[in-house]
Amino acid sequence: MKNSKIFLLLFLIIVTASCGSKATVENTESAADTTYYRVKTMILEKREISQSIGYTANMLPFEEINYAPASPGRIEEIMVEVGSRVGKGDVIARMERTQLQQASEQYQSARSNFQRMDTLYKLNSISEQVYEAAKTQYEVSKSSYDFLTKNTTLLSPINGIVTGKYFESGELYSAMPNTTAGKAAIVTIMQINPLKIIVNVSERYYPITKTGMKADITVDIFPSLSFSGVVSNVYPTISSDTRTFPIEIVVRNNDELLRPGMFARVDLNLGETNALLLPAIAVVKQEGTNDRYVYLAQSDNTARKVLVDLGERYDDQLEILSGEVKEGARVIIAGQEKLLDKSRITIID
Repeated sequence: MKNSKIFLLLFLIIVTASCGSKATVENTESAADTTYYRVKTMILEKREISQSIGYTANMLPFEEINYAPASPGRIEEIMVEVGSRVGKGDVIARMERTQLQQASEQYQSARSNFQRMDTLYKLNSISEQVYEAAKTQYEVSKSSYDFLTKNTTLLSPINGIVTGKYFESGELYSAMPNTTAGKAAIVTIMQINPLKIIVNVSERYYPITKTGMKADITVDIFPSLSFSGVVSNVYPTISSDTRTFPIEIVVRNNDELLRPGMFARVDLNLGETNALLLPAIAVVKQEGTNDRYVYLAQSDNTARKVLVDLGERYDDQLEILSGEVKEGARVIIAGQEKLLDKSRITIID
């Protein structure tokens, strides 16, 4: 009997404690439900900004020629060295001229024969068939002679500087790939004034990117200098993989301080535009993801968590691209660190 009373007493104690714990949890949850977080807000408005986007890229020669004759042969003489400056039409190299001499003799003979046949044809002394045969032989020999002339005396097609030399005088050019570009060449010539830069621009800027737009160029090697560039070409297609399109920027290099291969920073001026800007501190990054959120203050004094897409950064401001966050929305810019979706808030602006 005594033991029964003891067990009954313990049972009552446990039940009472359990009820007390449940009441405590309910009270805590109730208290949590009524917690108000103090926040600061701002009304989102469109602002006019100078739209500029930054890129990094490598300087490229305006034009690069891996120069070689059309067919293999022995190199009689190379007239340039690495670093030589050449003008358009300057002699770069001469190939062995044995075939050229033979072609020249055949051409002279065919030309003389054609001139004679032409005179006789005009006098109706030969048939049209004989005349056409002589004309064809002349044209074929002339074409062969012109081809060998062009590919025996190699003339520079551009103004530039020799940046690679792969053979010496007297060696046999084999037409095998021997350059970093995977092409066969005797020499490489680059035009370094001007230079060009190719950057890939986001597709969202395609409607407003035009030739003639200005760009500011800086390089690490000359940190105190800025160089001017102009958009010279906007490629007509957009990559389905990267959602970008290439543009070419021409950079004047009159003092030749810049060189192909230099690392460059490009600021492209896209003109004035209106954008929704928020302080960067208002945007919350969800841990473990690349998702960004902002909190909107609702009319019922609750916070609404909204996923946003970001555009460019302008100093301490971020451009908001999300369709859910519109002009006139009240955005929480301070005190949002502890908020959850539908948290109760007190605005202390």
